Amino acid sequence: MANGPPTRNLLRIAFDNFLKSFRPRQMKGNFVGEDYFGNKYYEIPPDPSVGRRRASRWFEPTEKEAYDQEITAEWEAWLRGRRTEPPTDQELMKNLAIMKMKERNAAELDAKFSKAKDTAALEQPKTGMGSFPQYD
Repeated sequence: MANGPPTRNLLRIAFDNFLKSFRPRQMKGNFVGEDYFGNKYYEIPPDPSVGRRRASRWFEPTEKEAYDQEITAEWEAWLRGRRTEPPTDQELMKNLAIMKMKERNAAELDAKFSKAKDTAALEQPKTGMGSFPQYD
């Protein structure tokens, strides 16, 4: 029975993994980019030889104590691994221009329809139950 198949010593594997857990890890990542809010993005690339199959990605916000941080959709997709390449500055500026245009259009529409609501509210006096519509 001495020439049988090699066996794995589970206690030895567990002990080796325990000892490996005390090794220092790479805590400093490679700077990848910055968005227009001022957040900085970092990455530690994957290294299968040490057991890291996925890249570690994170960001440093401009204000450390602010819990309502805003990040762009492109950078969030990169952080979560839905895209492999970080967004380019041209892509970020193009999407920022589209976002500003939508905000302007929404403000114009809101101003236009709020005037229409105000004049309609002045023309129809409310009687009876108040907020319920009344039909002829």
